[in-house]
Amino acid sequence: MGSEVVLLDSYISMFGMRVRVALAEKRVKYEYKEEDLRNKSSLLLEMNPIHKKIPVLIDNGKPITESLIIVEYIDEVWKDESPLLPSDPYKRAQARFWADYIDKKVYDAGRRLWATKGDEQEAAKKEFIEILKTLEGQLGDKPYFGEDSFGFVDVALVPFYSWFYTYEKLGNLNIEAECPKLVAWAKRCMEKETVSKSLADPKNIYEFVLQMKKRLGSD
Repeated sequence: MGSEVVLLDSYISMFGMRVRVALAEKRVKYEYKEEDLRNKSSLLLEMNPIHKKIPVLIDNGKPITESLIIVEYIDEVWKDESPLLPSDPYKRAQARFWADYIDKKVYDAGRRLWATKGDEQEAAKKEFIEILKTLEGQLGDKPYFGEDSFGFVDVALVPFYSWFYTYEKLGNLNIEAECPKLVAWAKRCMEKETVSKSLADPKNIYEFVLQMKKRLGSD
C-alpha cells in the first residue's frame, strides 16, 4: 500500500475527523485515501468486511475499525505524544462513558434534525439541544472535557462542531444561544492546528447534505 499507516476515510465524516485529529495530535504520518461511500473500494470491503464503513485505520496491513476504538488504538500505540486518555482508571472509564454517550446520542439526533420536517423535526431539535446541554453540564467551567488538556472526549465531540452550521441552517436553531459554553469550548479546540486542519469545512458539509436530501427526496 506504499505506507505503513493508511486511513480510509470520507472528508465530511465526523467519525473520520476524530481519527484525523488523533493522528495529528500524535504527529503520525499516514496515507489518506478518500472513499466514495456510494462506490466503496475493494480495499475498504477487504479491510472492514463486517460493517463495510469508514473510517478504517490500517497499521502495517492490519485494519482497525470503529472510530473510538481507532482513537484508543492510536493513543496506545503512539503513547509518547499527547496522551488522550487519562492515566487514572476511574477518569479513563468516565472518558469512555462520555465518548460512548456522544456516539449513541449526538449523531442520530443531528441526522433527524436535518432529515425530517414538521413535528418530527421539532422533537429532534428539542432532543438535540437537551443532549448538548447534558454535555455542556459535564464540561462545566473546564477548558476541555479532559480538564486542563485536550483529550479523548474532546476528540470524540469536536468533529460535530463542523456540522453545527448544517444543523442550524436546516434545523432553524441557534446552538450558541442555547449552549454558549459548549460553543466557546469548540472555538477553543479550533485554535489547535491539529483540530482546525483535521475538520471539514462547514459550508462543504452543508452542500453535501443538501445534495443528500435531494437524493433522499426530503428537500
